[in-house]
Amino acid sequence: MELIYGTGNDAKLAYMRRTLSDLPLQITGLLDAAKIRGIELPEVEENGNTPLENARQKAEAYFALFHSPVFSCDSGLYLYDHLTGELLPEEVQPGIHVRGRGEKRLSDEELLTHYVGLVKKYGRIRARYQNAICLIFNEEIRQESMEENLWGEPFLLTDVPHTKKVPGFPLDGISIDIKTGRYFYDLENNSQDEIVSNSGFSLFFCHFLEKYPFLLQL
Repeated sequence: MELIYGTGNDAKLAYMRRTLSDLPLQITGLLDAAKIRGIELPEVEENGNTPLENARQKAEAYFALFHSPVFSCDSGLYLYDHLTGELLPEEVQPGIHVRGRGEKRLSDEELLTHYVGLVKKYGRIRARYQNAICLIFNEEIRQESMEENLWGEPFLLTDVPHTKKVPGFPLDGISIDIKTGRYFYDLENNSQDEIVSNSGFSLFFCHFLEKYPFLLQL
């Protein structure tokens, strides 16, 4: 079954393909889907108040464009004091605005500089992603979730960036696994995937296919 993943981020596309590699799904990236069909991609507005609202907006916009099964995801990042476990002040919480608020989106380098500055101000920060997904198969069949099994495990942000850089995932360069004390970039076999999403996406699609097994016959 082909599903269009509503993202133009190559790193996120690669991550999702790894996560769903054991399932009978072909994940096509947004840019490839548009190129194959000769469709020009519009700017999709994301003005929801939660990751799920943003994921739903994107999925609905891309389904209306492609008229093919499509899913979109969104995340919110929440920051805590590492020693006390208390949330940092509201004004510095990224939430769904991981790349900044307003019209200007921070580049990878600007994003890294911003979060390094927060760590320098508050000390080591404990962070956690809250993830959401919306899948639209057709006009009648859709499934969405922002359940906690989609969320990632807590991890640490440091103010000493890794020398390695991966376009699309700049925060991984200052993210440290709490259990091992290693940078995400130094973890083996993409094990940072589990920290970021906690296997929830694979379970989401497993449950979807169990609920609608006949879709695989189409």
